[in-house]
Amino acid sequence: METNLNCDLGETSIHHSAENDPELMKLINTANIACGFHAGDEETMKKTVDLAIKHNVSIGAHPSFDDKENFGRKRINLSKNEIRKLILDQIQILSEISESRGLSLTHIKPHGALNNMACESYELSFTVGQTIKEFDRDLIFMVLPETEMEKAGKDLDLKVACEIFADRNYEDNGRLVSRDQSHALKSDVVEATQNIINMLNDKAILCYSGKRIPCQIDTICVHGDGKNAVDIVSNIKNNLEKAGLILKPLNKLKIFN
Repeated sequence: METNLNCDLGETSIHHSAENDPELMKLINTANIACGFHAGDEETMKKTVDLAIKHNVSIGAHPSFDDKENFGRKRINLSKNEIRKLILDQIQILSEISESRGLSLTHIKPHGALNNMACESYELSFTVGQTIKEFDRDLIFMVLPETEMEKAGKDLDLKVACEIFADRNYEDNGRLVSRDQSHALKSDVVEATQNIINMLNDKAILCYSGKRIPCQIDTICVHGDGKNAVDIVSNIKNNLEKAGLILKPLNKLKIFN
């Protein structure tokens, strides 16, 4: 059995130093790189792409609302055309940088509030997916399973990678517990690792209440801005490998080949 470990990286901002990025890049298979709208800048993108090349890590754009003040975690209502431009601009920014270094983007993963809103809205998810397809139909759309994002991606005949989170808890509807709730995060390394192993074995999201939601699982995310991110990723990787799982860059998974 194979799987993929991913992190959101290049998120240098007033909220996050990204100081763990070099260590995380040594451990993961895939990086979702901030495109300068919620975090990061051109120089950070270049450094992050270079790190990915050094460690044979596949990369994708991590587009967000244009809102550095709130780290892209504030909901903003935009028109279809505004969403299209928002996504397209960020993909193009990172693509130009990566292509100049000889590395192509493999996927797109919306960030923060944009991601949460897309999980709930088929119309928004379809617009995001259409924009990805317009740019490059071979790009993988990284989504939360059993949400409107997965439905829209499949309806658009995009390559869809279903993602679960090691360091977050889930509501009974399969959505992430809001960060303003005290039980939103799983910061204990052992707990986060066991949570992932349980979900992979069950092929299901295991909600905070104990509810089980069967789903497809292709990739595992640990947020790069978490205090224990390096420890969690390292522990998960070691335990997955001990269990016999093969870790690969996202675009190298059999499901996409």
